[in-house]
Amino acid sequence: MGRVRQRQESSQSADRRLALKVGAFAACAASLQFFLPGGYSATPRGSDAISTAPRAAQLQQSEPRAAQIQPPSRPVKRPTQQKQQPTNDAYVVLGFNDLGMHCMNQDFSQLCILPPFNSLHAQVIRRGREPRIVTSGVTVNYSIPNNTSSVQKTNFWQFAPQLFGVILPPDVGLTGHGLSGSMAPTGANDWAATGIPVTPIDDRGFLSPYNLAKVEVVSQGNVVATTRPVVPVSWEISCNVCHAPGMPGPMVDADILRKHDLKHNTSLLGNGPVLCASCHADPALGTPGVVGISTMSHAMHSSHANRMQPLAAMGVTNACYACHPGFQTNCQRDVHFAKGIYCIQCHGDMAAVGNPTRTPWVDEPTCAGCHQARQPEFDFEEPGKLFKESHGHGNVHCAACHGSPHAIGPALTFQDNIQAIEHQGHAGVINKCTVCHTTPPSPQFEHHRGD
Repeated sequence: MGRVRQRQESSQSADRRLALKVGAFAACAASLQFFLPGGYSATPRGSDAISTAPRAAQLQQSEPRAAQIQPPSRPVKRPTQQKQQPTNDAYVVLGFNDLGMHCMNQDFSQLCILPPFNSLHAQVIRRGREPRIVTSGVTVNYSIPNNTSSVQKTNFWQFAPQLFGVILPPDVGLTGHGLSGSMAPTGANDWAATGIPVTPIDDRGFLSPYNLAKVEVVSQGNVVATTRPVVPVSWEISCNVCHAPGMPGPMVDADILRKHDLKHNTSLLGNGPVLCASCHADPALGTPGVVGISTMSHAMHSSHANRMQPLAAMGVTNACYACHPGFQTNCQRDVHFAKGIYCIQCHGDMAAVGNPTRTPWVDEPTCAGCHQARQPEFDFEEPGKLFKESHGHGNVHCAACHGSPHAIGPALTFQDNIQAIEHQGHAGVINKCTVCHTTPPSPQFEHHRGD
């Protein structure tokens, strides 16, 4: 078998190729402040002052307007090769997320597009000459050490009964999982905890969209393997770029409902909070919607596709980042972005994404769509499955070695590189055979699922 070509990318593209766009976008309203839960506020870019004035009792937050603010960032020491774990352990665990970014609302008093709902997966492997995937006989625990509580950071729990018909204990998500606990076997050769209600604010009040989780495998009372994958989350939806600019979040959402009522003859304003997916089918939430009403994706993308002219006039060419976590979060942060491949080159423009013939979250681009022609001898996704669902070599999840969608290694965010560095000593795809094999296999693995 041949060798898989390795592509190491330099981290020097830290400018993220967005600097030119950011300056123009920042001109929208330089006076806007972004309020963080817990009493902190980040002043507009150019000021280092941080206010610790007490917050109002009711959440009155403005969704971040991305490029025009500079939130405080917690300094995290970059990982080094010296942190590589020893390779003589009996087990190894690889963590990954089902999405490159989980979006959520910041305020739920008026409407809900998406709740706090993060899904963390882990694959446990018994190391050996012939490694074995482990799905029983051990306990797999997870925690988010720097983000242990969410209930004071969002009003989701206050409005969950009206939105989802359930009364949830503080810091417990819609599936019953909290910010720490145990993962369960999924039946797909991995373990998972779904619906983790993490927010992008850590316990010190700092903006933290790339939280590091800690996953531990316990056997007979002993921790036998550990890893640190990213649990990505952002509420940088930035509706206030166009809706009620400069106003607090609830007023922004009220403006959205007001315009919806005017356009569609509904009566949503004043009858909230409104779960958008209760009418608009959304596979992300598993809601069927109402017959005859467009899906959430179609409604959002098609209705806004022709309304991006103000952004274009400001020099903002990536319309996706007007709504998706962009200028501040930089949710596309993978090797593709580093090579100049952006959102629409894989997904298409807004009109294409909003095409009613597309099934949201299902009709997505594939790795094979680009790579198969260049590397016809290799296998990519499993037939009929997306990258995030596929397995490869030895039934290992593709994302376990390559990284989560939109964070395929080497990533531009150092948090996303920590797992690879700690396991093999360098960022990028986990390609060191002895991470799982106690003896280097010969011949080496080629990108074939049957190997």
